[in-house]
Amino acid sequence: MLTVRYFAGARAAAGGVSAEEVSAGSLEDLAEVLTSRHGERLGLVLKAASFLVDGLACHDRRAVLPAGATIDVLPPFAGG
Repeated sequence: MLTVRYFAGARAAAGGVSAEEVSAGSLEDLAEVLTSRHGERLGLVLKAASFLVDGLACHDRRAVLPAGATIDVLPPFAGG
């Protein structure tokens, strides 16, 4: 299981959920699961979001996620 934490607009798009547990093998899989769970609004945010895996930026959405990892979902922020 992974712990997914949402920030800013990602939290709003997830219906106000700040964190949840999810089972997924990669960021690509994670996006599919989360879009299915919360809807297309979150899916659009996830397409533009950056992800931290255990505090480190991960740009390869197909990379295998380590079991028990914490994934931070960071949408684009205004002004920076």
